[in-house]
Amino acid sequence: MQKPKVYVTRELPERGLHIIKERFDAEVWPEYAPPPKEVITEKAAKVDALATLLSDKIDAEVFDAAPNLRIVSQLAVGFDNIDVKEATKRGIYVTNTPGVLTETTADFAWALLMAAARRVAEADRYVRAGKWKVGWHPAMLQGRDVYGATLGIVGLGRIGSSIAKRARGFDMKVLYYDVIRRQDLEKELKIEYVEIDTLLQKSDFVTINVPLLKATYHLIDEKKLRLMKKTAILINNARGPVVDEKALYKALKEGWIASAGLDVFEQEPILQSNPLLTLENVIVAPHISSASFETRSRMSEMVAENLVAFFESRVPPNLVNKDVVGIKKPGPK
Repeated sequence: MQKPKVYVTRELPERGLHIIKERFDAEVWPEYAPPPKEVITEKAAKVDALATLLSDKIDAEVFDAAPNLRIVSQLAVGFDNIDVKEATKRGIYVTNTPGVLTETTADFAWALLMAAARRVAEADRYVRAGKWKVGWHPAMLQGRDVYGATLGIVGLGRIGSSIAKRARGFDMKVLYYDVIRRQDLEKELKIEYVEIDTLLQKSDFVTINVPLLKATYHLIDEKKLRLMKKTAILINNARGPVVDEKALYKALKEGWIASAGLDVFEQEPILQSNPLLTLENVIVAPHISSASFETRSRMSEMVAENLVAFFESRVPPNLVNKDVVGIKKPGPK
């Protein structure tokens, strides 16, 4: 029996890639950088499945070229790079890898928060540049206390909830805002629901944990940033376009807020000309919030498991577009 053909747009961690290569007729893009759109489109024309990453744009153009494409299995929680509505209309399944990266991503939000609060990256640069010449001084690189401060969480999904759990160890007051109030978690996590403007006004640290939707694009804009304390620190390891970067640069440059820790950007990879990179009071990372060996390995397994389930005529365990079940994929035009 002929194996289904799968195009994998990046060299995935071995645990999942081994399953894919064993169970499918798989071709893997060999380079570190993502394949160009035209390559994905060309390869999609010849396969039954795609295994993709967030940086891969999977839209109607790709689907038009892919008469046999039946499933897109993505290595990520998010799927805003995929036109899910168009996929569903065409009977193409879309899957993701939720849950597994919750704790790892929450850990990294705290890594950014702590590093920004205590100016860790700035201190590292200070030492390496040979500026530490006078020994200890009480005014040198003073940061902000985390314990006892107020943490504001924008978006109380799995990751936001896990960030709130970690705040208890620092004896923090935790405020949260979400479009859906989670009264079931308020008592358990000892957190308080407030409207977003109140959260921004009262919080010493603000973490962004919402998906990228039309409603969340530039959710944190100039108006919102001006509400924050001058001593406040903003953390974003959700999606870059949730924060208006031009407004954020202005806020950091002019001192509306104290600093920021960013793992995501409006354009990725970030351009070296981005003015945020000129500021000392910004910590930047290259979208690595889920980048632990354990988590990335498990994510790759989930990509494989979703593919295996589909081609065994089972509903994939992490199906995004559940409405697709029962829709027959149209034949080639």
